[in-house]
Amino acid sequence: MPKPSPEMAEIEWQDARIRCHGRWTVDRLTAAVERVSRAPTPAAAEITLDASQIDALDTAGAWLLQRLRLQLEADGRAVVIEGLNSQFADLYERVRELGTVEPPRAGRLGRLGTVGHRTLSALEQLFAFLSFFGAVMTRMGRLLLQPWRIRWRSVGADLHASGATALGIIGLLSFLMGVVFAYQGAVQLRAFGASIYIADLIGLSMTRELGPLLAAIIVAGRTGSAYTAQIGTMKVTEEVAALRTIGIEPVELLVIPKVIALCIALPLLAVFADIMGILGGMILAKAQLGLGFTPFLERLNEAISVRSFLIGIGKAPVFALIIAMIGCFQGFRVQGSAASVGHHTTISVVQSIFLVIVADAQFSVIFSWLGI
Repeated sequence: MPKPSPEMAEIEWQDARIRCHGRWTVDRLTAAVERVSRAPTPAAAEITLDASQIDALDTAGAWLLQRLRLQLEADGRAVVIEGLNSQFADLYERVRELGTVEPPRAGRLGRLGTVGHRTLSALEQLFAFLSFFGAVMTRMGRLLLQPWRIRWRSVGADLHASGATALGIIGLLSFLMGVVFAYQGAVQLRAFGASIYIADLIGLSMTRELGPLLAAIIVAGRTGSAYTAQIGTMKVTEEVAALRTIGIEPVELLVIPKVIALCIALPLLAVFADIMGILGGMILAKAQLGLGFTPFLERLNEAISVRSFLIGIGKAPVFALIIAMIGCFQGFRVQGSAASVGHHTTISVVQSIFLVIVADAQFSVIFSWLGI
């Protein structure tokens, strides 16, 4: 049998002795890897790996030597390595130690541990959000004292994206909501001969509650998610880090224009939702109850006071602040990959809608205490 070229890593099987020779480096291991993969099971109980003729050894070669040893030991053979010079032996020992380290296993949490873990995660996220909210408010306060530093072009672009382009969907859904409320109310009011009060039902419900709340929910799903996706994608592509590198504060460029734009847009969208909802109810009242437009509007003028209208519109900036803050906060929480963008976008929508409804409930309680 011709002797293999010493330039390549080679293995020779000789009963209880296995000779390793050549260059055991990453660019010379092809043949040796194939030999190890097809290694026969020796008959001897003790095997000697003769490494005295190994001319060069790197980490890949040491790993293959360790793999051969483990493979033989798995077959029940005792393995002894001899002939490695001191330099190669030191490298082999380092690789062997790494190869025997077992990865840590996470212990299973019980029910109480799971509750505690989730509670700590929720508190950590709450603390992070409050810190983010404080940082944004501090920066916004400074900019309001120096309004020429506000990026008004970005505010205008965000105002168009979050306001003008949302008119269609908000108008349609508000109109349909007015139709539904008028239809359900008409059945009951007609039974008591109080059809004229359909204007009170539609007007008060839309201006005080449904108009601002419906507009906020649609904006949360449409605009809040867009904020999260935009900032999250910028984090994944390291554009946010690049902004910090060139000395631009991401909060000032990405968050504050969105907050200002949404606080302007949402009250206007709430007014538009009120108008479309009342229009839908007025048309349904005409078709279902035979109530003309003029009597409807006259009764509407008596039912809705300026205070009721302002109460509804006054909620909108608070809803806008919640949606913008949650959307931007979750965007900055994105880490790693596109999957994280989708995950935090979903969280953004859920949290925004939840907190908007909670805030609306708090407003109702406070207004009840104040008698308004």
